[in-house]
Amino acid sequence: MDTTRYASLVGRLLIGLPFAMSGFSKLTAYGATTAYIASAGLPVPPLAYAIAVLVELGGGLLLIAGYQARSVALALAIFSLAAAVSFHNNFADQNQMIHFLKNVMMAGGLLQIFAFGAGALSLDARVSRSGIAVAQAAHAR
Repeated sequence: MDTTRYASLVGRLLIGLPFAMSGFSKLTAYGATTAYIASAGLPVPPLAYAIAVLVELGGGLLLIAGYQARSVALALAIFSLAAAVSFHNNFADQNQMIHFLKNVMMAGGLLQIFAFGAGALSLDARVSRSGIAVAQAAHAR
């Protein structure tokens, strides 16, 4: 039995779950979240809020499922770097430096998913396998 096939699933869970939880928590804290976005100086906080919820909640769930994992991971990596630069740029504050580096590390892990895909236990792999089966059946005719 190849136990490494589970590593990609566990990795997607460990990266995707915090994104999904963060996006879900934003749904219950519209006012506080838009105020925080405004305090960072970003334009149109309600739009930024909607984008953050969509990317974090939607992207986190898609990443966990392993659906369109490469595209989702790239989007989440870009989002993580943008959040690091926009919200955690006060390097004189050690806590903000830690959050900045955390976002950079998440982007690194997400780029690994972008580079190597979702792994064997994913919807991407299932779709790929069924596509191969359909192509083989069509070729056999």
